[in-house]
Amino acid sequence: MRRLAAPPLAALALCVLTGLAPASAADGGPGLGDPYFPTDGNSGYDVDRYDVRIAYDPARPDHLTGDTTVTARALTDLGRFHLDLTGFDVSSVTVDGRTARSVEREGENELVITPARELRKGADFSVRVRYSGKPVGEGWHPMADGGVAISGEPHSATTWYPANDHPSDKATFRLTATVPDGWSAVGNGRPGRVTRDGTGRRTFRWYEDRPLTTYASMVAVGRFTVRSSELPDGTPVVNAYSPDALIDPDAEALQEDILGFLASRFGPYPFSSAGAVVLAGPSGTGPVDLETQSRPTYDTGLFDVAMVHELAHQWYGDSVSFTDWRDGCVAECVATYAQWLWYEHQGDDLDRDYYLATVKEHRTDPAFWSVPLYDPGAGRELDSALYARGPLMLHALRRTVGDQAFFDILRTWPARHRYGNASWPEFETLAAERSHRDLRGFFTAWAHGTQIPPDRYLLPEGLSRAATG
Repeated sequence: MRRLAAPPLAALALCVLTGLAPASAADGGPGLGDPYFPTDGNSGYDVDRYDVRIAYDPARPDHLTGDTTVTARALTDLGRFHLDLTGFDVSSVTVDGRTARSVEREGENELVITPARELRKGADFSVRVRYSGKPVGEGWHPMADGGVAISGEPHSATTWYPANDHPSDKATFRLTATVPDGWSAVGNGRPGRVTRDGTGRRTFRWYEDRPLTTYASMVAVGRFTVRSSELPDGTPVVNAYSPDALIDPDAEALQEDILGFLASRFGPYPFSSAGAVVLAGPSGTGPVDLETQSRPTYDTGLFDVAMVHELAHQWYGDSVSFTDWRDGCVAECVATYAQWLWYEHQGDDLDRDYYLATVKEHRTDPAFWSVPLYDPGAGRELDSALYARGPLMLHALRRTVGDQAFFDILRTWPARHRYGNASWPEFETLAAERSHRDLRGFFTAWAHGTQIPPDRYLLPEGLSRAATG
């Protein structure tokens, strides 16, 4: 599902600005051409699988040992290519079992690899990177028990393994994590075999068999309490709690209810495992809630609003990931509206208590409407507007096209783009297709505009009646 590629002139301009030598025709080139993060990823190959092996001892929080194999397919002839990796000392790199001709570092995150033999377009290849040292960069969260959780958006993956770090390049993921006895490691996907060696260490294995975008990968090392169950269809549910986290069996049961509710709105749950990692950091503050694939990460406890949001992302954001970072609304706007749908499921009146109340509060507040929901701008890829105005837009769309068409749109999107990538403009096209309406004016006002939408889009029929009723 790769679509991004920096055009030649843009790539040359980037090289001039950064001082990097321009890539030759046989180079992947730094970056996939994302307008917000132009050096993220690499345009020369498509990753199929990550096999990440790490060893971590909480007694040495400033050190991680890694051994990662990236299996990919060349999209062009490659005389050299880039992986994204932040920090660490790289001890060896092999490509298809042969020692790389050269390995260089460029900038903060680029690992530039020249293989012993040029890779031909269409060839499958594997690159193995061995590395160790002090972790630096975003995503490392210390836990109150002395452990650590590694997760974060938009960047965190490259602080623990080399990757093609862009949402448009998704791959299956295998994690093998070795930690001291008494500690556990939790990752994405289904749990595998746990083994002990003769040195007082245990090795945990996790397998995510559906394509994963790098920012949705995670690992947590802690003294976890693990509680396992199954969904009605047999899907395993694994919930891991750090020592200071809140364990609430009722909340666990509600988690399964929420998954069932979301499946009724979005279609079947897309992954082969489910669950949560509930973390408490120093002074009770862990990492922010995040939609880490198949096993969202939560701060302190399981609460219904947070669970609805992060579990909605399993369909919108994880199974279907956005094409580039301009598309954040296709994940965040929908996941926030899912919270509204949950409130409605509990009996709340969305028209009166949520939509009209919010519009009334912000009608004369230009700043509230000033950031576009699609392409909000570099540094604003996860702007608060997506969470505050996104559900307003979707509720106005629902009242414009009617419930039948609206929920058909919400179900068709994850079915059509399952395990792939799609953009916000494609969502607009789908909405027009499934509703049989011309929605160009609506989306121009709501998703692309920087002012309050005109009343014909702000108060479509139904909402206008509720406003005057």
